[in-house]
Amino acid sequence: MRAPRAALVASATAAGLVGGWMLAQRYLGAQKAALFSQNPRRRHAAIGYLAGRPSPETVRLLRDYLAWERHPALRRRGLRVVRELERSL
Repeated sequence: MRAPRAALVASATAAGLVGGWMLAQRYLGAQKAALFSQNPRRRHAAIGYLAGRPSPETVRLLRDYLAWERHPALRRRGLRVVRELERSL
C-alpha cells in the first residue's frame, strides 16, 4: 500500500511544479508587454523581466524605453539594467 501512495505524492508534486512553472512563464510574458504601460509598477516589473533576458534586442528596447520614461527612479533602474546587459554581452 505504500508504493501507490508514494507514487501519488510524487506525481502530485511534479504536477504542482509544472503548473507553477507554467503560471510563472505566463505572468512574466505579460510583464514584458507592460514596459510602456501607464502603471509604474508594471513598468518596473517589465524592466525586471527584461533584465533576465540579455540580448542586443533587449538593450535596444530598453534604450527606447529610457528615451520615453519620465519617472526618475524607473529611468535609473532602466539605465542600470542597460549597463549590466551591455557588460554581459
